[in-house]
Amino acid sequence: MDTRKKEEALHYHEFPQPGKIAIVPTKKHATQHDLALAYSPGVAEPCLAIAADKSNAYKYTAKSNLVAVISNGTAVLGLGDIGADASKPVMEGKGLLFKIFAGIDVFDIEVDATDVDKFIDTVKAIAPTFGGINLEDIKAPEAFEIERRLKEELDIPVMHDDQHGTAIISAAALINALEIVGKDISKVSIVVNGAGAAAISCTRLYVALGADPRNIVMCDSKGVIRKDAANLTAQKAEFATDRDVHTLEEAVKGADVFIGLSKGDVLTPAMLLSMAKDAIVFAMANPTPEIDYNLAINTREDIIMATGRSDYPNQVNNVLGFPYIFRGALDVRATKINEEMKLAAVRAIAELAKKPVPQQVSLVYGGENLVFGKNYIIPKPFDPRLIHEVPPAIAQAAIATGVAQKPITDWEAYKVELMERIGVGSKEIRLLQDRAKRNPKRIVFAEADQLEVLKAAQRVYEDRIAIPILLGRKDVITALKEEIGFTGEVEIIDPKCDDEKERRDAFAQQYLKLRERRGITELVAEHQMLERNYFGTMLVYTGQADGMITGYSHSYPNAIKPVLEIIPKEAGVNRIAAASIMLTKQGPLFLSDATININPSATELANIALLTAKSVQIFGQEPSVAMLSYSNFGSATSESTLKVREAVAYLHKNHPELVVDGEIQADFAINPEKLAKNYPFSKLNNGKGANVLIFPNLEAANITYKVVKETQHLDTIGPVILGLSKSIHICTLGSTAEEMVNLATLAVIDAQNK
Repeated sequence: MDTRKKEEALHYHEFPQPGKIAIVPTKKHATQHDLALAYSPGVAEPCLAIAADKSNAYKYTAKSNLVAVISNGTAVLGLGDIGADASKPVMEGKGLLFKIFAGIDVFDIEVDATDVDKFIDTVKAIAPTFGGINLEDIKAPEAFEIERRLKEELDIPVMHDDQHGTAIISAAALINALEIVGKDISKVSIVVNGAGAAAISCTRLYVALGADPRNIVMCDSKGVIRKDAANLTAQKAEFATDRDVHTLEEAVKGADVFIGLSKGDVLTPAMLLSMAKDAIVFAMANPTPEIDYNLAINTREDIIMATGRSDYPNQVNNVLGFPYIFRGALDVRATKINEEMKLAAVRAIAELAKKPVPQQVSLVYGGENLVFGKNYIIPKPFDPRLIHEVPPAIAQAAIATGVAQKPITDWEAYKVELMERIGVGSKEIRLLQDRAKRNPKRIVFAEADQLEVLKAAQRVYEDRIAIPILLGRKDVITALKEEIGFTGEVEIIDPKCDDEKERRDAFAQQYLKLRERRGITELVAEHQMLERNYFGTMLVYTGQADGMITGYSHSYPNAIKPVLEIIPKEAGVNRIAAASIMLTKQGPLFLSDATININPSATELANIALLTAKSVQIFGQEPSVAMLSYSNFGSATSESTLKVREAVAYLHKNHPELVVDGEIQADFAINPEKLAKNYPFSKLNNGKGANVLIFPNLEAANITYKVVKETQHLDTIGPVILGLSKSIHICTLGSTAEEMVNLATLAVIDAQNK
């Protein structure tokens, strides 16, 4: 990792506070009465209840949703035995993944013990704290013994994810790949390259699914593991062969399946060509697979290929498994994660790949039609359906095998509960960024000599979200680039420099033609092109750039003025608007209009609603539009409420396909239970609440947006300008680099669409 990346990683972990996870109170704690319930004397009552019945710990404490991520640091990622202290950032990271994907709380525990008995005794002693234990980054063969004994001696779920995570995901991919090529798992020849914890666990699970051990050859760094080898561990001996093969090259001849859990570039094209027809190759070494993906698919057309990498199809990623497996196990208070539960996870993940893919997932891949087949054998890691498909399968298997202490009876209600457990903000942003990366566009950063703006440009460049074009003084931008370690070769344009005179003059003439009957003279046009927002807008207007973001150091009216003068509206649009997007636990919430239309008329409100509803499609969702007011369906009458009422009537008459209603107060619009109870006739009664909020004027929208943004610390995107024929967006004054990255991401997607 280069110096700048190292510094960025260290800064990320240190600020704004050290570490990646924290404890957050879940109960009221503002008053003395609250504290008396939280601690003495009120806390005595749940203590006594638990003393009488230990299972009450699940009822009165966080145990039911708390997992320990435990390591001794003996096999940390690719870093090896770096010790318990050094493993803590990884364990915190695992805790973060548990939380964002499945809503599970985590304490990370780093145990300074390499002795098996001492480690087991330590974990057993702290086990009453937790509802489950995720073992992590413990070297083999000790890992096998530690997991086996803890599973036997504890009455809560225990899983070593390094072993079973890859096994479960790769097994799901394998059974789907075999189905596609029409091969029987009991008859195929499998070569496993690697003999560590993951390889052993994968192979055991394949056998549980029906693979014949006699058809399996396992290799380690010395070659084929044979029965006549000396000093084999019990795990290696389990898969030793007496076949007359000694090297990987010999083993793969005629093999149907290659499973790579070893190191990069060990499978050659010649070896690949020697495999059987319709070969299945899972090259899961990271970051360099056992054979390069492009090399493999160019070597054989009939191959089904999977890797551990996100930039190729069929990524085998543990995050498809462990959060959801523990979620299901915790929710039925399972005493263990048994083989049946792991097999249930395999089948649930495999079956999910055969179901129609949601639009918000396919949009990430440029609208690619993701359909079950050789390039789509397992779900994408951020598929939102995983949370309500995999945990129920785990829970059902736990109930069926008698290890569930709290059986579930209402499965539909359980699925709704699962969806409500997790926030989607960061996931939505990742989906949008992945979509942008599929076809990056040229985005102008009009204030690139501002440090925060340049940091945002650096992020989008290095993450391949966009191709930035930097406007500003070249000497300042170059110095700042060096300061922050931005080494990428990107275009830097100073509109005021002599080198740009020819282009500046051409822009001035084009601008003059657009504005000559609006009070603009040639001298004024030439002067305007010295200003970056005018120059940048002309870059987009003339097709020399695909989009632009600006506004960091300008007031919104000043920043948008050149855009309104130069960029035409989309066909059929009479007035543009802007939506500010908040990424809430319930999903994206679109607020319009907080920046452009000061006091829109009824007709303009209706048009703003239509433009905003269209923008919801960016997220692959259906719009549900609430026209907000201080009144509910005629409960008050004023000029403002009548305006909103008129807009709603127009939309109901002319756009009956749109789910829209009002006038309505904001709390009723976003609280489906409250709405259904009081106004059952409303068209917004869809069980989810509104995801588009149209405010009666700019003042109400702007104040609401900024209060919520500053107090709730939600991820936000925008404002996103709606109705322009080109992708130009204005951030708010003093936006953070992160906010500008999010806006640039939307600018790329907007440009893709346009």
